[in-house]
Amino acid sequence: MIAGVAAIYLREMRLSKRRFKRAMAGMAVAPILYMIAFGTAMGEGARFDGHTYLEFLLPGLIAMTTMTQAYGIAIEINIARFYFHIFEEFQSAPISGAAFALGEILSGITRALGGVAIILAIGWGFGVTIHIGLWFWLAVLLNAFVFASIAVALAMLISSHGDQSLVNAFVITPMAFLGGTFFPLDGLPQWAQVVLHGLPLTHAAQAIRADAFGQPPQFVHFAVLAALGVVGFVLALKSVDRARD
Repeated sequence: MIAGVAAIYLREMRLSKRRFKRAMAGMAVAPILYMIAFGTAMGEGARFDGHTYLEFLLPGLIAMTTMTQAYGIAIEINIARFYFHIFEEFQSAPISGAAFALGEILSGITRALGGVAIILAIGWGFGVTIHIGLWFWLAVLLNAFVFASIAVALAMLISSHGDQSLVNAFVITPMAFLGGTFFPLDGLPQWAQVVLHGLPLTHAAQAIRADAFGQPPQFVHFAVLAALGVVGFVLALKSVDRARD
């Protein structure tokens, strides 16, 4: 089991190493634009809980980047399946479905942590400093685990890149903008707040932001992320086993 997980994980890490510079640049472009565009537009006048908008925005960008980078492994899995038929090779190897799923999930978490490091560096470049404690990293890891698990599950279920694009367009992109990343949810109608609090990114953003502001996060955020992570992991295991049959 451990050897199988290591084999999958190391393969993904070696592929990432080949395109390290391009990947890092891709992770940095959008956050820099958000910091420039929204930070300049909001200015110093807009304050949230005594913090500037850039201080409010940075934790949201960390949550969003964690989501997009962890979920990004779905594209890599699809390419390996549809074009290089790597999954068929794994099927013939002594690697269990659980090892395959866990190895891919760990690679997604690693990618997400790399994205977080880049966002923190960008924030430092803009003069934004935040508190980074244990709760911060726990929220980041749980958020990455949730979306990496979802990525593996969906990558095994969809049958084309077109289906993958639909998921991105109707699920991932709306969540990125509506999950408390760029603005507080308090000003939205009550029904909208209820809906958005069902999204994992909302809980991740609020937990990360609370610790970044030096405040204790609410336990419910971690409970929801952990529960969704378990559900996503079970779905990933079942999806991989189904694809192997």
